[in-house]
Amino acid sequence: MLLVAFAVKSAPYVFLPAYLVGSIPFGLLITRALGLGDLRAIGSGNIGATNVLRTGNKGAAAATLLLDAAKGAVAVLVARYFLGDTAAIVAGFGAFIGHLFPVWLRFRGGKGVATFLGVTLALAPLAGLLCCAVWAAAAAIFRYSSLAALISAATAPIWLALFGPPQSVWLGLLLAALIWLRHHANIGRLLSGAEPRIGGKGRAQ
Repeated sequence: MLLVAFAVKSAPYVFLPAYLVGSIPFGLLITRALGLGDLRAIGSGNIGATNVLRTGNKGAAAATLLLDAAKGAVAVLVARYFLGDTAAIVAGFGAFIGHLFPVWLRFRGGKGVATFLGVTLALAPLAGLLCCAVWAAAAAIFRYSSLAALISAATAPIWLALFGPPQSVWLGLLLAALIWLRHHANIGRLLSGAEPRIGGKGRAQ
């Protein structure tokens, strides 16, 4: 209840600025700047790093991954510096929602995995590193980027409960639920065996 009350009270100067930072569509901006076309017309149409990789430009994909993670981390770190852990949690949620529903793109954004990792790393570095390690292990074992993201997100509440600030477990649960919802099409393809593997030539929709 304290977290909800703070979120409502602080919305104008914590949630909204973080949301606007999270709304910056780095994947779209980078691909346009490099003349790679409109990212929304490529592959899955998603604005995240995985879809940027489908342009064939690994550097652009890496830059998108880092910047999408950075916007979540920056929102958390700035809010924590000025207002403490509770504000940092609210800011992390704001940045994540901004990536999923960016005002600049008519609220049609990405799936939030990189921003989720950035938020988690800034909020609780050990928890964030464990989320990254789970993603890397799942990706290496199963060779599905989407499945690795789903597994990593599902473990986040555990790591935040163990190593994060008070109440951060609720943020972990909320982010994990939203990531799973945003991956509903991927889950369907995983169940049907149609999901493209990492390094494969299948085309996600």
